[in-house]
Amino acid sequence: MADDVFTPGIRAGRLEQGAYAAQFSDLHPPLDGHEALVAADRCYFCHDAPCIAACPTDIDIPLFIRQIATGTPDAAAKTILSQNIMGGMCARVCPTEQLCEQACVREIAEGKPVLIGQLQRYATDHLQQQGIHPFVRAEATGKTVAVVGAGPAGLSCAHRLAMLGHDVVVYDARPKPGGLNEFGIAAYKTPNGYAQAEVDWLLQIGGIRIETGKALGAGLTLDQLKADHDAVFLGMGLGGVNALGAVGEDKSGVSDAVDFISELRQSTDLTALPIGRDVVVIGGGMTAVDAAVQAKLLGALNVTLVYRRGRNRMNASPFEQDLAASKGVRIVNHAVPVAVHGNGTVCEIEFEYVDEAMKGTGEMLRLPADQVFKAIGQTLQGDGLPDLEGRKIAVTGAGRTSVDGVWAGGDCASGGDDLTVTAVAEGRDAAMDIHSALMG
Repeated sequence: MADDVFTPGIRAGRLEQGAYAAQFSDLHPPLDGHEALVAADRCYFCHDAPCIAACPTDIDIPLFIRQIATGTPDAAAKTILSQNIMGGMCARVCPTEQLCEQACVREIAEGKPVLIGQLQRYATDHLQQQGIHPFVRAEATGKTVAVVGAGPAGLSCAHRLAMLGHDVVVYDARPKPGGLNEFGIAAYKTPNGYAQAEVDWLLQIGGIRIETGKALGAGLTLDQLKADHDAVFLGMGLGGVNALGAVGEDKSGVSDAVDFISELRQSTDLTALPIGRDVVVIGGGMTAVDAAVQAKLLGALNVTLVYRRGRNRMNASPFEQDLAASKGVRIVNHAVPVAVHGNGTVCEIEFEYVDEAMKGTGEMLRLPADQVFKAIGQTLQGDGLPDLEGRKIAVTGAGRTSVDGVWAGGDCASGGDDLTVTAVAEGRDAAMDIHSALMG
């Protein structure tokens, strides 16, 4: 983004000074105590609750809702956090409408589920805002574990290992921990510095040391980590970005959506963040929607999200798609980029419409654009990695890789669905398997 400041059409301060706070306020304001009790009262407390089966972290949802209903939200929080130590963040960003709430009996019977996600946030916020950490470390085992990546998978793994008595060193390439939660999620989903507050709270368990500015490569090798530690967990996510494959994509004004979101997340003054008048986002996942919506919230006049397949094939949930549309984002489907036009700087981008088989129809679309964001998937980065399955680290069981003593989880590992909640579950399960291996 910094290189685009002087690109024609891209400028900062498109909105009035006071508008930014309202634009980037909490997407779902928290429930107050009375609202939480009313919402909890709608739960049937099913014995064979389908919502539990739909939760990747297996939280006992009826139990924690009953605990809220009986006036013990801190007990509810411990029920949640014992399965998902990042339950507060997941309550904010998890696609509950596709997981637990979709499976809710109330949703099936009435089309209106229990507000599971908002109740989860109510309970975890109640506990964390008091500075309470409900878990204590077991007796020290004398074992040390290296965790590469301070994102949801890595932090979940580190916390569980520390709780079991192991000493953990977390290495991360970024200047501060949090991974996707800190750098890659729309600002309106986690305002007021929540991502870092949750990390600080999580580290209260003790036994975890974080070293930033370190990524797998020349200065940090897998062989050296194995030599220095009793086990290694890889949870570094996906650092690279796929190429667009269109003529002229190297023009000024074309950048990666993940970089845009990261810069916005770390900005202390949104009025100084430059945005185009005509913005085009290419992709169909959550990153694409987050970039498109935030471009609109920053004051872009026209924002178009273009995806190569139909709406039903988009990785972004229907809720996220509807959110984008409600903010004024135009969504174009079945179109692929073929050329970026402009004299050194993008001024238009050309697409060809394709059919369901991704075959070109010959029908073209040209959109004015002074800023183009690529959100077409990320790639794994790192040297000397274990065996791969496709473009990710191959794992079996609870994250075991082809290298003895090395586990992996989260977006960098095969088999997941690239959700924060899934990464947390994989980190937790790998930690339990590492513990079993280390303790015989």
